[in-house]
Amino acid sequence: MALGLLVPMHPAAHDIPMDVAVQAFVRPEGQTLLLIVRVPLLAMRDVIVPLRGPGFLDLPRAEPALREAATTWVARSVELFENDLPVPTRRLTGIRVSLPSDRSFSSYGQALAHVTGPPLPPDTDLIRDQALLDALIQFPIASDRSDFSVRLGLERLGLRVITALRFVPPDGPERAFEFAGDPGVVRLDPRWHQAALSFVRLGFAHILQGIDHLLFLLCLVIPLRRIRPLVLVVTSFTVAHSITLIASAYGIAPDALWFPALVETLIATSIVYMALENIVKPSVARRWIITFGFGLVHGFGFSFALRESLQFAGSHLLTSLLSFNIGVELGQLLVLAILVPALHLSFRYLIAERMGTIILSALVAHTGWHWMTERGSALLAYEPPALDAALITRVLWWGVLAVTAGWIFAAIRARRNGKSEVGSVKSEV
Repeated sequence: MALGLLVPMHPAAHDIPMDVAVQAFVRPEGQTLLLIVRVPLLAMRDVIVPLRGPGFLDLPRAEPALREAATTWVARSVELFENDLPVPTRRLTGIRVSLPSDRSFSSYGQALAHVTGPPLPPDTDLIRDQALLDALIQFPIASDRSDFSVRLGLERLGLRVITALRFVPPDGPERAFEFAGDPGVVRLDPRWHQAALSFVRLGFAHILQGIDHLLFLLCLVIPLRRIRPLVLVVTSFTVAHSITLIASAYGIAPDALWFPALVETLIATSIVYMALENIVKPSVARRWIITFGFGLVHGFGFSFALRESLQFAGSHLLTSLLSFNIGVELGQLLVLAILVPALHLSFRYLIAERMGTIILSALVAHTGWHWMTERGSALLAYEPPALDAALITRVLWWGVLAVTAGWIFAAIRARRNGKSEVGSVKSEV
């Protein structure tokens, strides 16, 4: 044991790399689907590649090892689905070592010509850890018009793997994806119902994982446990965040770096405000108006979480946005179904309603205050926006949109109230 401790330890030759960038093309042609992948050779660990001189690849003798590396780390990790059925057969038909300065993966045609073209000259001085390995994998398919899904499974190449995947259909525009790690099965050209179902699940999961949104919802319902005012407030919040979510997805929202920090700070501020209002004096009659204003802010927060996922919507952007909203509402209904009875039973058997409202709201306000100060500090680190005509126009545009939407919502509510009053008069007569 003493001798073992005295022996100098050397780091492993091929540690797990920190960041790995993967590029890939998918192209169905007739009864064959081509997958071209570029991976840094550094990410393929436990592969002994023949070297020469001070650490250069011995290209003439390295092909068997490189083919084994491409088979083990890439070909066996990829899963292809045609019309939701797995395609088990695959064939590695080409490999090629590339220089780090190579730019052939800028388009599908150049990448295919490169990987099927002549190899590097045998005397090329290329260090192993700087080399890129390109692989061409072929899958037998029934038709190039089928619905294809793919799971690359390359997340084990590094601690953080960023994959740029481009789908080149036989007709139609090229579709680009970029994701970190393993996003699961990616539908390359989803149908509208497939995109809708996926985004309903995404919205449902997002609202259950968003602690700040849940605390805001808790503050809303603490003084509201009757069905009618509860429905009004929740509807107001839904309409408001739907407006800003859809508008942001279509590029109407500001794209400056300070805007997400501003929105996150305002979300924390909305939590603090609603909690303090519950403590001082909750204005139940006018709560839907305040909820509508803060709902516009929360909609921007939803859009930030949805921004990276919209690439999986295919050509069904609006359908996916509406489906995401449906998922959010289903999550909110689930939370309300738990919160409202729990609050009702607690205020009836455990603690007086006023005291319970103050205690719960104080705890939420304390949490929201810490979030507000932390996010506010991050916001102050950005340069303030220039007060130019473009910014003023955008602010006025959003102000008019918010006022118009609020007016329409108020008009609908007033009309419904009028009808209910007429109905009550008729019943009395």
